[in-house]
Amino acid sequence: MTRVIWTCALVVSAAACARPAEAHNGPPYPIVSNQAAGPYRISIWTDPDATDDGSLGGQFWVLIDQPDAKALSPDLRARVSVRPLDRHGRLEAALAAPVDDNRARLFAALLMDHEGRFAVRVEIESATGGGAIDSEVQATYDLRPPRAMLAIYAVPFALVGLLWAKRLARRRRAQAARRPLT
Repeated sequence: MTRVIWTCALVVSAAACARPAEAHNGPPYPIVSNQAAGPYRISIWTDPDATDDGSLGGQFWVLIDQPDAKALSPDLRARVSVRPLDRHGRLEAALAAPVDDNRARLFAALLMDHEGRFAVRVEIESATGGGAIDSEVQATYDLRPPRAMLAIYAVPFALVGLLWAKRLARRRRAQAARRPLT
């Protein structure tokens, strides 16, 4: 029984010392694919996480392609904006920055402060022309439970483990009592 107590103490201490994982709740997904906007074809990918702490959880990738195979203009700028559709709220906007110095792949992160529908607008501007694309997205919270809840969820499993260990210990004592002494 002492071994069971030590094992339980080890499991509880390991769980208490655990650090939160830097996990991702899912891959980005497209909300617009190859839509024309001025001289460009635009695709928009998103991972729309709502946050309560003011962090920029709404992530947007803008992929730009010119059908006529010209090089992208060096002054190309993309502005991504979101606004709530399900209630009154302010417009959040950001200039998208190049990913790995590639002007055809741009990234912007925005605050999405609640779950619900948001209108998404991407505006492209450059010397060769501009355009805009409108779409919408459903923002959701990252659904990982708080650390304290994980401990509560583990209690039934720990209890079943203790009952199983108690049963094994009782079985061993019964087998030892049945063995003839030689």
